[in-house]
Parts: sequence; C-alpha cells; structure tokens
Amino acid sequence: MILGPAASRPAAFADRVVEERGAILSRAKVRALLAGRVTEDKIEAGTTELLEAAVLRRVRANQSVVVATETLDAAERERYARVAHANRRPRHLILLEARRDDVLDHERAPLHELRRLLDAGELGREGFQTVLRLGGNALTELKRIVFQPPPQPH
Repeated sequence: MILGPAASRPAAFADRVVEERGAILSRAKVRALLAGRVTEDKIEAGTTELLEAAVLRRVRANQSVVVATETLDAAERERYARVAHANRRPRHLILLEARRDDVLDHERAPLHELRRLLDAGELGREGFQTVLRLGGNALTELKRIVFQPPPQPH
C-alpha cells in the first residue's frame, strides 16, 4: 500500500515510481472506470467492491499489486493486509508525508495515529512486514520501485 494525506498525492506518486504499471490500483482509477456506467449514488459502493475484487484477483494470481490511497483508515489497511496474508503474499506499506500546512483538517487525527503506530513499530500487528515513511526530498528523489521475486535457493 502507498498512502498518505491528499496533498501527498499517493496515486500520482505510485504512477511515477512503480515500474509495473498494471500493479497500481486506486479508488480514483476505479471511480473513473465506473463513471457513466453506474448511477452517482452507487459509485462509492461500486468502487469499493470493484477495487477489492481487483486486488483479490491479482493476489490470487500471484501478481504484484499496489493500492494507492488517500484513506488513512485502519480498517482499509487491514482489509488489504488480510487479503495478502491469506494468500501468503508480502505486505508492505509506504506512508507519504505532506507539509503540515497542506494536511486537511479531517486528515490530521488519523495521520497522527498512523505516525504513532509506525513510530512504535506496531504496524506489524496490522499484518505489514515492512513500513517506510517518505517525506521531503525523498518523495522527489525516489526514482523506481521494482517488484521482483525472492532469489531461489541453489
């Protein structure tokens, strides 16, 4: 998962750095697919359902998947960590930071809680094996994220 407040633009960051384009899934991409195909009042439910189905399909096919989201909600993180864990797939989280002034009011409390969990090393309890926090120049200096299978023993 790549997540952060709206100002950190997780989906744009993923599009820029993740080498495998087909691996990147986001609510915005799914909403765009549904636009004009379902009524406006069903977009959110349809987005959640379609995104979860796409993640599950890729995970079960042993393909890499990156969920890029502005949602800082623990329940959403857990949902995707559980799918990966159930299918014995790696689970990584990248938290993108934004300037304090750019964080929206409704994002402050969940972002603070996420940082607290990260700093305390507690995101492993949510099922994540590795967690990375990126901010400042690291956001622009990072060039590529490449998924490769682990080396085979000889």
